Amino acid sequence: MAWNEPGGGQRDPWNRQRPGNNKFAPDQILKQFGKLFGGFGRGPGSVMTAIVVLVLVGLLMSSYTVIGARQVGVVLRFGAYTRTLPPGFHLKLPQPFESVDKVEATRIRSLNDRMSMLTRDENILTIDFTVQYQVDDARKYLFSVSDPDASVGAAAEAAVRSVIGGSNLDQVLSAAGANLVTDAQKHLQHTLDLYHSGLRVTEVSFQNVAPPAEVKDAFDDVNTAREDKQSTENSALAYANKVVPVARGDAARIVAEAQGFKAERIAHAQGDTARFDLMLAQYKAAPAVTRKRLWLETMQEITAENAKVIDGSGGRNIINLPVGVAPRDASDVGTRAAAATTPTVAPTDAATGKEKQP
Repeated sequence: MAWNEPGGGQRDPWNRQRPGNNKFAPDQILKQFGKLFGGFGRGPGSVMTAIVVLVLVGLLMSSYTVIGARQVGVVLRFGAYTRTLPPGFHLKLPQPFESVDKVEATRIRSLNDRMSMLTRDENILTIDFTVQYQVDDARKYLFSVSDPDASVGAAAEAAVRSVIGGSNLDQVLSAAGANLVTDAQKHLQHTLDLYHSGLRVTEVSFQNVAPPAEVKDAFDDVNTAREDKQSTENSALAYANKVVPVARGDAARIVAEAQGFKAERIAHAQGDTARFDLMLAQYKAAPAVTRKRLWLETMQEITAENAKVIDGSGGRNIINLPVGVAPRDASDVGTRAAAATTPTVAPTDAATGKEKQP
């Protein structure tokens, strides 16, 4: 196809740009850029061109920073603190104007140590302890303390010695040791805050608290005795929890019965008193009638529970009275009463018709 054939875009065999052709030409831009700086790789301006390009690339590459998910960035402008960057992509001034120091803020740092120390009652103990901490303020962590990790070690040793030296041996070896761990953590955090270290203590623990080897057997005997004591106390408490409620229930029942008996006796006494007052009033009104009625009521009460014999013969018959035999039931009482009331016919003489004398 010819260079000037219709539909070919009016191509120029000498690569000359015709007026009205606005097509983007990267090679033309590079050529213009090379002419401006003396030509890259040719002529005396090539070194200057390379330097300028490298400087521009360096400025562009240092104009941003990427902070990791577990990091924070501390921005320094000419060596002075400017701001703290959270995780993510951030723009900044290129170096050497601004620089970024990245700090692992969420990483848990650990410190282990072993020491021998004296308790308040002058006993020697060997303690293995562990301190876990992390960065809480990146600015303080970088600029307030020259060696934060060494500072944590020194402060932890001082805190442990403080709480152990202020406690007795029994307190350290017993269940109270958990409180000492809490006290040591608070003491350590207070010291680090005074240093403005920017660190936060997450945990302090005592892995091994042991006496010296020379007296280990004696300490083991003491620990065994302490465990036996605790076991006996637990058994006693369990027995008390079992017996005391039963005793309290029995006591409540006895008190309730006594109160009921008291109320019953008081009611009976009050009733007897009221009955006597009524009887006294009747006696004052009619003494003879009242005496007769009282006598009849008394006889009725006496004879109600005893066997009775009624003689209807006018004393002519011999009646055998039962002595010392109580009736077993109502039918027996009726039988005995009927037998007692049956008249006994005395034998008579056939010649004279008179009763024979016994």
